[in-house]
Amino acid sequence: MTNWTQPLDLEARDAELRLRRGVRTSLGEWARLALAPQGLVPARHHLLLMEALEAVSAGSVDRLMVLMPPGSAKSTYASLLFPPWFLSRHPRAQVIAVSHTAGLAEGFGRGVRGLVTEHGARLGYRLDPASRAAGRFGTSRGGSYFATGVRGPVTGRRADLLLIDDPVKGQAEADSARVRDATWDWYRSDLVTRLRPGGRIVLVMTRWHPDDLGGRLLEAGGQWGESWRVLRLPALAEPGDPMGRQPGEALWPEWEGVAALERRRLALGDRAFSALYQQAPVRAGSGLFQVGRVAVSDQTLAGPAVRAWDLAATEGGGDWTVGVRLVAGEGAWQVSDVVRLQGGPEAVVAAIRRTAEADGLGVPIGLPQDPGQAGRAQVGYLAGRLAGWRVVSGPETGAKMVRAMPVASQANAGNLTLLRGGWNRAFLEELAAFPAGPVRRPGGRAEPGVRDAAGRCRAGSGGAGGLGAEVGWAASMPWGEVIRRRACTVLRSGPSRFPPGSATGLWRPDRAGRRPGGPGRRRSRRWPA
Repeated sequence: MTNWTQPLDLEARDAELRLRRGVRTSLGEWARLALAPQGLVPARHHLLLMEALEAVSAGSVDRLMVLMPPGSAKSTYASLLFPPWFLSRHPRAQVIAVSHTAGLAEGFGRGVRGLVTEHGARLGYRLDPASRAAGRFGTSRGGSYFATGVRGPVTGRRADLLLIDDPVKGQAEADSARVRDATWDWYRSDLVTRLRPGGRIVLVMTRWHPDDLGGRLLEAGGQWGESWRVLRLPALAEPGDPMGRQPGEALWPEWEGVAALERRRLALGDRAFSALYQQAPVRAGSGLFQVGRVAVSDQTLAGPAVRAWDLAATEGGGDWTVGVRLVAGEGAWQVSDVVRLQGGPEAVVAAIRRTAEADGLGVPIGLPQDPGQAGRAQVGYLAGRLAGWRVVSGPETGAKMVRAMPVASQANAGNLTLLRGGWNRAFLEELAAFPAGPVRRPGGRAEPGVRDAAGRCRAGSGGAGGLGAEVGWAASMPWGEVIRRRACTVLRSGPSRFPPGSATGLWRPDRAGRRPGGPGRRRSRRWPA
Protein backbone atom coordinates (compact mmCIF):
# COMPACT_ATOMS: atom_id res chain seq x y z
CA MET A 1 0.00 0.00 0.00
CA THR A 2 1.36 3.39 -0.98
CA ASN A 3 2.23 5.69 1.92
CA TRP A 4 1.64 9.37 1.01
CA THR A 5 2.67 10.77 4.38
CA GLN A 6 6.16 11.94 3.35
CA PRO A 7 6.36 15.45 1.75
CA LEU A 8 8.02 14.13 -1.40
CA ASP A 9 5.33 11.50 -1.76
CA LEU A 10 2.65 14.16 -1.40
CA GLU A 11 4.29 16.27 -4.12
CA ALA A 12 4.53 13.25 -6.39
CA ARG A 13 0.91 12.40 -5.73
CA ASP A 14 -0.22 15.93 -6.53
CA ALA A 15 1.83 15.90 -9.74
CA GLU A 16 0.33 12.56 -10.73
CA LEU A 17 -3.19 13.80 -10.04
CA ARG A 18 -2.59 16.93 -12.12
CA LEU A 19 -1.21 14.75 -14.93
CA ARG A 20 -4.28 12.50 -14.84
CA ARG A 21 -6.65 15.47 -14.93
CA GLY A 22 -4.72 16.95 -17.83
CA VAL A 23 -4.63 13.71 -19.78
CA ARG A 24 -8.36 13.11 -19.37
CA THR A 25 -9.40 16.63 -20.35
CA SER A 26 -6.92 17.53 -23.08
CA LEU A 27 -6.15 15.42 -26.15
CA GLY A 28 -2.94 17.40 -26.55
CA GLU A 29 -1.75 16.49 -23.03
CA TRP A 30 -2.58 12.86 -23.69
CA ALA A 31 -0.69 12.91 -27.01
CA ARG A 32 2.42 14.39 -25.40
CA LEU A 33 2.36 11.74 -22.68
CA ALA A 34 1.86 8.84 -25.10
CA LEU A 35 4.48 10.06 -27.60
CA ALA A 36 7.12 11.03 -25.06
CA PRO A 37 8.87 7.60 -25.03
CA GLN A 38 9.46 7.97 -28.78
CA GLY A 39 10.79 11.50 -28.43
CA LEU A 40 7.95 12.88 -30.57
CA VAL A 41 6.00 16.10 -30.12
CA PRO A 42 2.94 17.31 -32.07
CA ALA A 43 3.62 19.55 -35.08
CA ARG A 44 1.45 22.53 -36.07
CA HIS A 45 -0.92 20.50 -38.23
CA HIS A 46 -1.27 17.91 -35.48
CA LEU A 47 -2.47 20.60 -33.09
CA LEU A 48 -5.11 21.63 -35.62
CA LEU A 49 -6.16 18.01 -36.06
CA MET A 50 -6.43 17.45 -32.31
CA GLU A 51 -8.53 20.58 -31.95
CA ALA A 52 -10.99 19.17 -34.49
CA LEU A 53 -11.03 15.76 -32.77
CA GLU A 54 -11.74 17.42 -29.40
CA ALA A 55 -14.73 19.12 -31.03
CA VAL A 56 -15.96 15.66 -32.08
CA SER A 57 -15.63 14.38 -28.54
CA ALA A 58 -17.45 17.42 -27.17
CA GLY A 59 -20.32 16.88 -29.61
CA SER A 60 -20.05 20.26 -31.33
CA VAL A 61 -18.95 18.40 -34.49
CA ASP A 62 -20.55 15.07 -35.41
CA ARG A 63 -19.13 14.67 -38.93
CA LEU A 64 -15.42 15.31 -39.40
CA MET A 65 -13.47 14.68 -42.59
CA VAL A 66 -9.66 14.89 -42.35
CA LEU A 67 -7.82 15.08 -45.68
CA MET A 68 -4.03 15.02 -45.43
CA PRO A 69 -1.16 13.61 -47.51
CA PRO A 70 0.66 10.35 -46.79
CA GLY A 71 3.32 10.60 -44.10
CA SER A 72 1.58 13.43 -42.20
CA ALA A 73 0.98 11.18 -39.15
CA LYS A 74 -2.78 11.69 -39.38
CA SER A 75 -3.39 8.05 -38.44
CA THR A 76 -1.15 8.32 -35.38
CA TYR A 77 -3.36 11.01 -33.92
CA ALA A 78 -6.77 9.95 -35.26
CA SER A 79 -6.59 6.16 -35.11
CA LEU A 80 -4.07 5.47 -32.32
CA LEU A 81 -4.27 8.35 -29.85
CA PHE A 82 -7.88 9.49 -30.23
CA PRO A 83 -9.80 6.24 -29.45
CA PRO A 84 -8.23 5.65 -25.98
CA TRP A 85 -8.82 9.28 -25.07
CA PHE A 86 -12.40 9.22 -26.41
CA LEU A 87 -13.14 6.16 -24.26
CA SER A 88 -11.73 8.03 -21.27
CA ARG A 89 -14.11 10.92 -21.94
CA HIS A 90 -17.05 8.61 -22.77
CA PRO A 91 -16.50 5.50 -20.62
CA ARG A 92 -19.45 3.48 -21.97
CA ALA A 93 -18.97 4.40 -25.62
CA GLN A 94 -18.68 1.84 -28.37
CA VAL A 95 -16.14 2.50 -31.11
CA ILE A 96 -16.04 0.88 -34.54
CA ALA A 97 -12.77 1.49 -36.40
CA VAL A 98 -12.56 0.78 -40.13
CA SER A 99 -9.61 0.64 -42.55
CA HIS A 100 -9.20 -0.59 -46.11
CA THR A 101 -8.24 -4.08 -44.90
CA ALA A 102 -8.94 -6.00 -41.70
CA GLY A 103 -5.20 -6.41 -41.18
CA LEU A 104 -4.60 -2.65 -41.10
CA ALA A 105 -7.62 -2.13 -38.84
CA GLU A 106 -6.37 -4.75 -36.39
CA GLY A 107 -2.93 -3.16 -36.49
CA PHE A 108 -4.45 0.10 -35.29
CA GLY A 109 -6.45 -1.85 -32.72
CA ARG A 110 -3.26 -3.48 -31.43
CA GLY A 111 -1.72 -0.04 -30.96
CA VAL A 112 -4.81 1.26 -29.14
CA ARG A 113 -4.82 -1.79 -26.86
CA GLY A 114 -1.13 -1.26 -26.06
CA LEU A 115 -1.70 2.36 -25.05
CA VAL A 116 -4.60 1.40 -22.79
CA THR A 117 -2.50 -1.33 -21.19
CA GLU A 118 0.35 1.08 -20.51
CA HIS A 119 -1.63 4.15 -19.44
CA GLY A 120 -4.91 2.69 -18.18
CA ALA A 121 -4.56 4.16 -14.70
CA ARG A 122 -4.11 7.65 -16.09
CA LEU A 123 -6.93 7.23 -18.61
CA GLY A 124 -9.25 6.00 -15.85
CA TYR A 125 -10.05 2.50 -17.12
CA ARG A 126 -8.46 -0.88 -17.88
CA LEU A 127 -8.93 -3.60 -20.45
CA ASP A 128 -11.62 -6.17 -19.75
CA PRO A 129 -9.74 -9.43 -18.98
CA ALA A 130 -12.45 -11.39 -20.81
CA SER A 131 -12.12 -9.38 -24.06
CA ARG A 132 -8.57 -8.42 -25.01
CA ALA A 133 -8.17 -9.29 -28.71
CA ALA A 134 -6.27 -6.81 -30.89
CA GLY A 135 -9.26 -6.04 -33.06
CA ARG A 136 -11.95 -6.44 -30.41
CA PHE A 137 -11.75 -5.59 -26.74
CA GLY A 138 -13.85 -4.21 -23.93
CA THR A 139 -13.02 -1.89 -21.04
CA SER A 140 -13.54 -2.08 -17.30
CA ARG A 141 -16.09 0.74 -17.51
CA GLY A 142 -18.33 -0.77 -20.18
CA GLY A 143 -16.81 0.66 -23.32
CA SER A 144 -15.75 -1.35 -26.36
CA TYR A 145 -13.52 -1.14 -29.45
CA PHE A 146 -14.08 -3.15 -32.63
CA ALA A 147 -11.86 -3.07 -35.74
CA THR A 148 -12.82 -4.29 -39.21
CA GLY A 149 -11.95 -3.83 -42.85
CA VAL A 150 -13.97 -1.98 -45.47
CA ARG A 151 -16.99 -4.15 -46.39
CA GLY A 152 -16.26 -6.27 -43.32
CA PRO A 153 -18.92 -7.63 -40.93
CA VAL A 154 -20.50 -5.07 -38.61
CA THR A 155 -23.98 -6.57 -38.24
CA GLY A 156 -25.13 -6.81 -34.65
CA ARG A 157 -22.87 -4.00 -33.41
CA ARG A 158 -23.57 -0.41 -32.48
CA ALA A 159 -21.29 2.61 -32.46
CA ASP A 160 -21.11 5.96 -30.73
CA LEU A 161 -18.03 6.69 -32.83
CA LEU A 162 -17.36 5.47 -36.36
CA LEU A 163 -13.70 5.99 -37.17
CA ILE A 164 -12.81 5.37 -40.83
CA ASP A 165 -9.12 5.62 -41.66
CA ASP A 166 -7.76 5.15 -45.21
CA PRO A 167 -10.76 3.37 -46.78
CA VAL A 168 -9.01 3.23 -50.19
CA LYS A 169 -6.35 0.57 -50.65
CA GLY A 170 -4.66 1.99 -53.75
CA GLN A 171 -5.02 3.60 -57.17
CA ALA A 172 -6.39 0.46 -58.82
CA GLU A 173 -9.29 0.32 -56.36
CA ALA A 174 -9.81 4.07 -56.59
CA ASP A 175 -10.10 3.88 -60.38
CA SER A 176 -12.53 0.95 -60.24
CA ALA A 177 -16.15 2.11 -60.43
CA ARG A 178 -17.24 -1.31 -59.21
CA VAL A 179 -15.13 -1.07 -56.05
CA ARG A 180 -16.22 2.53 -55.40
CA ASP A 181 -19.87 1.55 -55.74
CA ALA A 182 -19.43 -1.45 -53.44
CA THR A 183 -17.71 0.69 -50.79
CA TRP A 184 -20.43 3.31 -51.02
CA ASP A 185 -23.21 0.75 -50.72
CA TRP A 186 -21.51 -0.85 -47.71
CA TYR A 187 -21.06 2.55 -46.05
CA ARG A 188 -24.70 3.52 -46.52
CA SER A 189 -26.39 0.19 -45.92
CA ASP A 190 -24.15 -1.55 -43.38
CA LEU A 191 -21.87 0.89 -41.60
CA VAL A 192 -23.91 4.04 -41.03
CA THR A 193 -26.90 2.02 -39.86
CA ARG A 194 -24.75 0.85 -36.92
CA LEU A 195 -24.55 4.43 -35.59
CA ARG A 196 -26.45 5.19 -32.41
CA PRO A 197 -28.51 8.40 -32.13
CA GLY A 198 -26.12 11.26 -31.53
CA GLY A 199 -23.21 9.20 -32.82
CA ARG A 200 -20.17 10.74 -34.50
CA ILE A 201 -18.30 9.87 -37.69
CA VAL A 202 -14.65 10.68 -38.33
CA LEU A 203 -13.28 10.00 -41.82
CA VAL A 204 -9.51 10.22 -42.15
CA MET A 205 -8.13 9.70 -45.62
CA THR A 206 -5.89 10.65 -48.47
CA ARG A 207 -7.86 11.52 -51.59
CA TRP A 208 -7.43 9.20 -54.57
CA HIS A 209 -10.29 9.95 -56.92
CA PRO A 210 -13.03 12.61 -57.28
CA ASP A 211 -15.60 9.85 -56.74
CA ASP A 212 -13.97 8.18 -53.73
CA LEU A 213 -15.77 7.88 -50.40
CA GLY A 214 -14.81 11.39 -49.33
CA GLY A 215 -15.95 12.85 -52.65
CA ARG A 216 -19.31 11.10 -52.52
CA LEU A 217 -19.93 12.17 -48.93
CA LEU A 218 -19.21 15.79 -49.75
CA GLU A 219 -21.55 15.61 -52.71
CA ALA A 220 -24.35 13.84 -50.83
CA GLY A 221 -24.01 15.68 -47.52
CA GLY A 222 -26.63 18.28 -48.31
CA GLN A 223 -29.05 15.65 -49.60
CA TRP A 224 -28.77 13.70 -46.35
CA GLY A 225 -29.02 16.75 -44.16
CA GLU A 226 -25.44 16.24 -42.99
CA SER A 227 -22.90 18.97 -42.51
CA TRP A 228 -19.30 17.81 -42.68
CA ARG A 229 -16.50 19.77 -41.14
CA VAL A 230 -13.60 19.31 -43.55
CA LEU A 231 -10.01 19.74 -42.43
CA ARG A 232 -8.08 19.73 -45.70
CA LEU A 233 -4.33 20.29 -45.41
CA PRO A 234 -2.44 19.87 -48.70
CA ALA A 235 1.26 19.10 -48.69
CA LEU A 236 1.97 22.47 -50.31
CA ALA A 237 -0.11 25.33 -48.99
CA GLU A 238 -2.72 27.12 -51.02
CA PRO A 239 -4.28 30.58 -50.55
CA GLY A 240 -6.48 30.66 -47.44
CA ASP A 241 -4.59 27.85 -45.74
CA PRO A 242 -6.19 26.78 -42.40
CA MET A 243 -2.77 26.90 -40.72
CA GLY A 244 -1.97 30.36 -42.05
CA ARG A 245 0.85 29.08 -44.26
CA GLN A 246 2.08 31.07 -47.23
CA PRO A 247 1.23 29.57 -50.66
CA GLY A 248 3.72 26.87 -51.53
CA GLU A 249 4.87 26.31 -47.94
CA ALA A 250 5.28 22.67 -46.90
CA LEU A 251 2.87 21.10 -44.42
CA TRP A 252 5.55 19.53 -42.23
CA PRO A 253 8.91 20.99 -43.30
CA GLU A 254 10.75 19.23 -40.48
CA TRP A 255 9.67 15.94 -42.04
CA GLU A 256 9.47 16.73 -45.76
CA GLY A 257 10.37 20.12 -47.19
CA VAL A 258 9.39 21.81 -50.43
CA ALA A 259 12.37 20.44 -52.39
CA ALA A 260 11.58 16.87 -51.34
CA LEU A 261 7.92 17.33 -52.24
CA GLU A 262 8.89 18.68 -55.66
CA ARG A 263 11.01 15.59 -56.29
CA ARG A 264 8.11 13.41 -55.19
CA ARG A 265 5.77 15.26 -57.55
CA LEU A 266 8.10 14.62 -60.47
CA ALA A 267 8.32 10.94 -59.58
CA LEU A 268 4.58 10.44 -59.11
CA GLY A 269 3.25 12.60 -61.91
CA ASP A 270 0.77 15.41 -61.53
CA ARG A 271 -2.41 13.39 -61.33
CA ALA A 272 -1.19 11.25 -58.42
CA PHE A 273 0.49 14.19 -56.65
CA SER A 274 -2.60 16.37 -57.00
CA ALA A 275 -4.75 13.68 -55.41
CA LEU A 276 -2.48 12.16 -52.77
CA TYR A 277 -0.53 15.21 -51.68
CA GLN A 278 -2.73 18.18 -52.56
CA GLN A 279 -6.04 16.43 -51.77
CA ALA A 280 -7.44 17.64 -55.12
CA PRO A 281 -8.07 14.49 -57.18
CA VAL A 282 -8.86 14.58 -60.90
CA ARG A 283 -10.34 11.97 -63.15
CA ALA A 284 -8.11 9.93 -65.42
CA GLY A 285 -9.77 11.46 -68.46
CA SER A 286 -12.81 13.35 -69.71
CA GLY A 287 -12.92 11.79 -73.16
CA LEU A 288 -12.32 15.08 -74.98
CA PHE A 289 -8.61 14.49 -75.50
CA GLN A 290 -7.44 11.01 -76.46
CA VAL A 291 -3.95 11.39 -75.07
CA GLY A 292 -2.92 8.05 -76.49
CA ARG A 293 -3.02 9.74 -79.88
CA VAL A 294 -0.55 12.45 -78.83
CA ALA A 295 2.95 11.21 -79.64
CA VAL A 296 6.24 12.33 -78.11
CA SER A 297 8.87 13.03 -80.75
CA ASP A 298 12.64 13.53 -80.70
CA GLN A 299 12.44 15.56 -83.92
CA THR A 300 11.59 19.25 -83.94
CA LEU A 301 8.74 20.00 -86.31
CA ALA A 302 9.64 22.44 -89.08
CA GLY A 303 7.33 25.40 -89.44
CA PRO A 304 6.38 28.77 -87.97
CA ALA A 305 6.03 28.94 -84.20
CA VAL A 306 4.35 31.11 -81.59
CA ARG A 307 5.11 31.60 -77.90
CA ALA A 308 1.95 32.04 -75.80
CA TRP A 309 2.11 33.29 -72.22
CA ASP A 310 -0.06 33.17 -69.15
CA LEU A 311 0.98 35.84 -66.69
CA ALA A 312 1.24 36.04 -62.92
CA ALA A 313 3.37 38.29 -60.74
CA THR A 314 3.49 36.79 -57.26
CA GLU A 315 6.96 36.69 -55.78
CA GLY A 316 7.86 33.78 -53.53
CA GLY A 317 4.60 31.90 -54.06
CA GLY A 318 1.22 32.07 -55.76
CA ASP A 319 0.53 31.28 -59.39
CA TRP A 320 3.11 30.60 -62.06
CA THR A 321 3.93 32.60 -65.16
CA VAL A 322 4.29 30.15 -68.02
CA GLY A 323 5.00 30.38 -71.73
CA VAL A 324 4.47 27.55 -74.20
CA ARG A 325 5.83 27.44 -77.75
CA LEU A 326 3.62 25.88 -80.41
CA VAL A 327 4.92 25.00 -83.88
CA ALA A 328 2.71 24.69 -87.00
CA GLY A 329 3.77 22.35 -89.77
CA GLU A 330 2.01 21.12 -92.87
CA GLY A 331 -1.08 19.56 -91.33
CA ALA A 332 0.71 18.94 -88.03
CA TRP A 333 1.39 20.79 -84.79
CA GLN A 334 3.92 20.41 -82.01
CA VAL A 335 4.24 21.76 -78.47
CA SER A 336 8.00 22.23 -78.42
CA ASP A 337 8.91 24.06 -75.23
CA VAL A 338 7.62 25.20 -71.85
CA VAL A 339 9.06 27.97 -69.65
CA ARG A 340 7.77 28.69 -66.15
CA LEU A 341 8.66 30.84 -63.17
CA GLN A 342 7.34 32.41 -59.99
CA GLY A 343 8.43 35.99 -59.51
CA GLY A 344 7.51 39.63 -59.27
CA PRO A 345 6.63 41.84 -62.25
CA GLU A 346 10.22 42.65 -63.17
CA ALA A 347 11.24 38.99 -63.03
CA VAL A 348 8.32 38.10 -65.29
CA VAL A 349 9.22 40.79 -67.83
CA ALA A 350 12.86 39.69 -67.78
CA ALA A 351 11.88 36.05 -68.33
CA ILE A 352 9.60 36.92 -71.24
CA ARG A 353 12.35 39.03 -72.81
CA ARG A 354 14.98 36.34 -72.24
CA THR A 355 12.73 33.66 -73.74
CA ALA A 356 11.95 35.88 -76.73
CA GLU A 357 15.67 36.33 -77.39
CA ALA A 358 16.15 32.55 -77.24
CA ASP A 359 13.20 31.96 -79.58
CA GLY A 360 14.32 34.63 -82.05
CA LEU A 361 12.52 37.43 -83.85
CA GLY A 362 10.70 34.95 -86.06
CA VAL A 363 8.54 33.65 -83.19
CA PRO A 364 5.52 35.90 -82.46
CA ILE A 365 4.47 36.38 -78.86
CA GLY A 366 0.89 35.97 -77.66
CA LEU A 367 -0.11 37.73 -74.44
CA PRO A 368 -3.41 37.48 -72.55
CA GLN A 369 -5.35 40.68 -72.02
CA ASP A 370 -7.37 41.06 -68.86
CA PRO A 371 -10.64 42.99 -69.11
CA GLY A 372 -10.61 46.74 -68.66
CA GLN A 373 -8.08 49.51 -68.91
CA ALA A 374 -5.61 47.77 -66.58
CA GLY A 375 -5.36 44.80 -68.94
CA ARG A 376 -4.70 47.03 -71.94
CA ALA A 377 -2.09 48.98 -70.00
CA GLN A 378 -0.31 45.78 -68.98
CA VAL A 379 -0.15 44.55 -72.56
CA GLY A 380 1.07 47.94 -73.77
CA TYR A 381 3.84 47.95 -71.19
CA LEU A 382 4.99 44.43 -72.04
CA ALA A 383 4.84 45.14 -75.77
CA GLY A 384 7.00 48.20 -75.23
CA ARG A 385 9.63 46.01 -73.58
CA LEU A 386 9.51 43.63 -76.55
CA ALA A 387 10.24 46.08 -79.35
CA GLY A 388 11.31 44.17 -82.42
CA TRP A 389 9.07 41.16 -81.80
CA ARG A 390 5.58 40.59 -83.10
CA VAL A 391 3.31 40.87 -80.06
CA VAL A 392 -0.40 40.17 -80.23
CA SER A 393 -2.99 40.13 -77.47
CA GLY A 394 -6.71 39.93 -76.96
CA PRO A 395 -9.38 38.80 -74.51
CA GLU A 396 -10.62 35.23 -74.53
CA THR A 397 -14.27 34.58 -75.27
CA GLY A 398 -16.56 31.57 -75.29
CA ALA A 399 -16.81 28.47 -73.14
CA LYS A 400 -13.59 26.55 -72.58
CA MET A 401 -15.05 23.28 -73.86
CA VAL A 402 -16.07 24.94 -77.12
CA ARG A 403 -12.64 26.55 -77.45
CA ALA A 404 -10.96 23.21 -76.83
CA MET A 405 -12.89 21.15 -79.35
CA PRO A 406 -11.00 22.16 -82.53
CA VAL A 407 -7.57 21.49 -81.05
CA ALA A 408 -8.87 18.31 -79.41
CA SER A 409 -10.04 17.07 -82.80
CA GLN A 410 -6.54 17.64 -84.18
CA ALA A 411 -4.94 15.89 -81.19
CA ASN A 412 -7.35 12.97 -81.49
CA ALA A 413 -6.56 12.70 -85.19
CA GLY A 414 -2.88 12.24 -84.36
CA ASN A 415 -1.86 15.64 -85.69
CA LEU A 416 -0.39 16.94 -82.41
CA THR A 417 3.00 15.90 -81.01
CA LEU A 418 5.17 16.94 -78.09
CA LEU A 419 8.90 17.51 -78.36
CA ARG A 420 10.49 15.20 -75.80
CA GLY A 421 11.09 16.96 -72.47
CA GLY A 422 10.66 16.62 -68.74
CA TRP A 423 7.26 18.31 -68.91
CA ASN A 424 5.67 15.77 -71.29
CA ARG A 425 3.94 13.51 -68.78
CA ALA A 426 2.43 16.39 -66.83
CA PHE A 427 1.16 17.95 -70.05
CA LEU A 428 -0.51 14.71 -71.16
CA GLU A 429 -2.09 14.20 -67.75
CA GLU A 430 -3.46 17.70 -67.97
CA LEU A 431 -5.06 16.99 -71.34
CA ALA A 432 -6.47 13.71 -70.05
CA ALA A 433 -8.03 15.46 -67.06
CA PHE A 434 -9.57 18.30 -69.06
CA PRO A 435 -11.80 20.06 -68.16
CA ALA A 436 -11.47 19.08 -64.49
CA GLY A 437 -7.76 19.79 -64.32
CA PRO A 438 -5.59 19.53 -61.21
CA VAL A 439 -4.55 22.50 -59.14
CA ARG A 440 -2.84 25.27 -61.02
CA ARG A 441 0.48 24.71 -59.29
CA PRO A 442 1.90 23.01 -56.21
CA GLY A 443 -0.22 24.56 -53.48
CA GLY A 444 -2.59 26.11 -56.01
CA ARG A 445 -6.29 26.87 -55.73
CA ALA A 446 -8.40 24.85 -53.26
CA GLU A 447 -11.51 24.51 -55.34
CA PRO A 448 -12.05 21.11 -57.00
CA GLY A 449 -12.13 21.03 -60.76
CA VAL A 450 -10.14 24.30 -61.13
CA ARG A 451 -9.12 26.06 -64.33
CA ASP A 452 -8.83 24.92 -67.92
CA ALA A 453 -6.60 22.06 -69.03
CA ALA A 454 -6.55 22.83 -72.72
CA GLY A 455 -7.86 25.74 -74.72
CA ARG A 456 -9.38 26.63 -78.01
CA CYS A 457 -8.42 26.48 -81.64
CA ARG A 458 -10.53 28.09 -84.35
CA ALA A 459 -9.86 26.23 -87.57
CA GLY A 460 -8.30 27.99 -90.55
CA SER A 461 -7.08 26.76 -93.88
CA GLY A 462 -3.91 26.40 -95.86
CA GLY A 463 -0.25 26.30 -94.84
CA ALA A 464 0.38 27.57 -91.36
CA GLY A 465 -3.28 28.50 -91.28
CA GLY A 466 -3.96 24.97 -90.10
CA LEU A 467 -3.64 26.53 -86.69
CA GLY A 468 -6.44 28.92 -87.54
CA ALA A 469 -6.68 32.61 -86.96
CA GLU A 470 -6.63 32.25 -83.21
CA VAL A 471 -5.20 29.44 -81.09
CA GLY A 472 -5.51 29.60 -77.33
CA TRP A 473 -4.36 27.06 -74.84
CA ALA A 474 -5.64 27.35 -71.33
CA ALA A 475 -3.83 25.16 -68.87
CA SER A 476 -3.18 24.89 -65.21
CA MET A 477 -0.32 22.50 -64.67
CA PRO A 478 0.64 21.86 -61.07
CA TRP A 479 4.20 22.54 -62.22
CA GLY A 480 3.23 25.90 -63.64
CA GLU A 481 0.57 27.15 -66.02
CA VAL A 482 0.93 26.20 -69.65
CA ILE A 483 -0.68 28.76 -71.93
CA ARG A 484 -3.78 30.25 -70.46
CA ARG A 485 -6.35 32.72 -71.82
CA ARG A 486 -6.02 34.07 -75.33
CA ALA A 487 -2.79 33.03 -77.05
CA CYS A 488 -3.38 34.86 -80.40
CA THR A 489 -1.09 32.79 -82.56
CA VAL A 490 -0.63 35.17 -85.50
CA LEU A 491 0.25 32.25 -87.79
CA ARG A 492 -2.63 32.30 -90.24
CA SER A 493 -0.84 33.32 -93.42
CA GLY A 494 2.84 33.41 -92.52
CA PRO A 495 5.27 36.24 -91.74
CA SER A 496 4.01 38.51 -94.51
CA ARG A 497 0.99 39.37 -92.36
CA PHE A 498 3.11 41.12 -89.77
CA PRO A 499 4.85 44.29 -90.98
CA PRO A 500 7.65 45.61 -88.74
CA GLY A 501 5.45 48.39 -87.35
CA SER A 502 3.21 45.87 -85.61
CA ALA A 503 6.04 44.67 -83.38
CA THR A 504 5.01 46.98 -80.55
CA GLY A 505 1.65 45.27 -80.25
CA LEU A 506 -0.05 48.70 -80.04
CA TRP A 507 -1.75 48.21 -83.40
CA ARG A 508 -2.66 45.27 -85.61
CA PRO A 509 -2.71 45.05 -89.43
CA ASP A 510 -5.93 44.79 -91.35
CA ARG A 511 -6.72 42.11 -93.95
CA ALA A 512 -4.45 43.75 -96.48
CA GLY A 513 -1.59 43.98 -94.01
CA ARG A 514 -1.97 47.78 -93.60
CA ARG A 515 -2.07 49.73 -90.41
CA PRO A 516 -5.68 50.43 -89.40
CA GLY A 517 -6.90 53.92 -88.64
CA GLY A 518 -5.49 55.62 -91.74
CA PRO A 519 -7.47 57.99 -93.99
CA GLY A 520 -10.99 56.73 -94.47
CA ARG A 521 -10.40 53.70 -92.28
CA ARG A 522 -11.88 52.77 -88.92
CA ARG A 523 -9.55 51.59 -86.18
CA SER A 524 -9.81 47.91 -85.34
CA ARG A 525 -9.14 46.38 -81.93
CA ARG A 526 -9.25 42.80 -83.09
CA TRP A 527 -7.82 40.48 -85.64
CA PRO A 528 -10.06 40.17 -88.69
CA ALA A 529 -12.21 37.08 -88.73
